[in-house]
Amino acid sequence: MSNTKEIKNRINSVKNTQKITNAMYLISSTKMRKAKEELDRTRPYFYMQEHEIRRIFQTEIDVTSPYFYPKTGRKTAETYAYLIITADKGLAGAYNHNVLKMAEEEMEKHKKVKLYVVGEYGRRYFTKRKVHIEQSFLYTAQNPNFTRAREISSILLDEYDNKRVDEIRIIYSDMENELQSTVKMIRLLPFDRKDFWTKKEDRNERDIHYEFYPSVDEVLNRVIKGYVAGCIYGALVDSFSAEQNARMTAMNSANQNAEDLLSDLQLEYNRVRQWAITQEITEVAAGAKGQMRKRKKEALES
Repeated sequence: MSNTKEIKNRINSVKNTQKITNAMYLISSTKMRKAKEELDRTRPYFYMQEHEIRRIFQTEIDVTSPYFYPKTGRKTAETYAYLIITADKGLAGAYNHNVLKMAEEEMEKHKKVKLYVVGEYGRRYFTKRKVHIEQSFLYTAQNPNFTRAREISSILLDEYDNKRVDEIRIIYSDMENELQSTVKMIRLLPFDRKDFWTKKEDRNERDIHYEFYPSVDEVLNRVIKGYVAGCIYGALVDSFSAEQNARMTAMNSANQNAEDLLSDLQLEYNRVRQWAITQEITEVAAGAKGQMRKRKKEALES
């Protein structure tokens, strides 16, 4: 049985750990709120870009663009590019594990794959398993911003424009609500024309004539590049928010476990302390009884 000093030291150690997990919980909450606020401020811009693409398709029938599947149907892609978004560190439950599990499952389905990774955790994971990484974005995943999204989209678009890849996909975590996050895989390029079919509320614009300069195809291609960067930025922020939410959940569970452990340790401490007090009382009583017997014996002998 441990003595009171050992139990007290362990209680202090658990309390110190609990301070760290509680601080990480609060930090993750603040980071997630700021990231979502930043995304909400930029979201209207990307919605407007999507609206412009819809308007082009509703006014111009014969639109050709390498960023869309042809009207005749989809072609089977040969080379796939995967953008994997992970965290820089662990302590976030199954967040990283779920993303990497889906990435490995999807990559096994294709013979030709190019891998692009965001996040130190993903880089170390694939490097350790000797999986070739085509491009590793070395900046942190903890600060998603549109500038970095543009850099990523520029590299991926260059690969796509030069026909080194036929299809680009993103695998990331999306926070559905405060209690649940799911891993998603979206096809970034090429787009499907059905994704930009006219909404009911926009159909009244069909009769409006627009002029495009220098050409409708050139305008569409320029808009698409900004839209692709917006999709990547949205994925980065969603993934970052899901990471912080997963870390909040993990730290909250750690705090609860610490409370349970402290309760058990305090109960054990009280039990050991009571046992020590009882033993001291027993020893004092036994000593007093022995002294009384000794005095009685001395009195009889005298």
